[in-house]
Amino acid sequence: MPQRPASAPAHAARAPLSPPRSPAPPEPWSDEDLDELQSLLDEVAAHAEPLDVSMLDGFLVGVLLQPRPVALSAWWPWVLDSEEGHAPEGVDAQALLQLVHRRYGELRQAIHDRQWFDPWVFELDEEASPSDTVLPWVAGFALATDVFPGLMGLDEGQLTEPLAQLYMHLDPEDLEDADALLDEIESLEPPEELEEAVESLVRASLLLADVSLPQAAPRPAHRPGARGAGPRRGGPPHGRRG
Repeated sequence: MPQRPASAPAHAARAPLSPPRSPAPPEPWSDEDLDELQSLLDEVAAHAEPLDVSMLDGFLVGVLLQPRPVALSAWWPWVLDSEEGHAPEGVDAQALLQLVHRRYGELRQAIHDRQWFDPWVFELDEEASPSDTVLPWVAGFALATDVFPGLMGLDEGQLTEPLAQLYMHLDPEDLEDADALLDEIESLEPPEELEEAVESLVRASLLLADVSLPQAAPRPAHRPGARGAGPRRGGPPHGRRG
């Protein structure tokens, strides 16, 4: 099964262990919101190496797809320290927690309702392939499934197809003892367009939700026609590429 990608950042910081008590209603994320989030992560980076915005988004989806709820106290330190999950000393991350929990709540609702969500995927440059562009998001997801193995312990036959849609973007060497998964990946055509790659992230996530978080009558994801590639700026906030 997948090992943590070598490219996944490592970060850490002392963190509050309780979420905001009265989260604001979901609002569209502006460029300013995302810049603030990345800026707060960069402040943690002075002490450790936190996840960047795109990896954070994939990580949260990986946490939310676990068959049993993962406590905030368990996943939050990994946002701040993706190598060891140890929060660094002397870091006040309350403002960061507020923003991260806002996104966590949005993703949790979308997954519960089997509704479309826009992954935080950022266009890099003209030479970057769709796989290169979505790689940070997938690396964050892979980190979550490595740290919290509950999802990977479910029926392999049901997991293989959706996982292949995600892990096709990883280096095959990052996949260990996963022959069926590698075989499925080899049968897939790499996406030619970024929108196609982004759609596959959402589709695979919701298929995995049907396995790990089954519902009596799963509803198909609503796919708004005007959406498709999430945040599409020249690059992640402050030029970070994950």
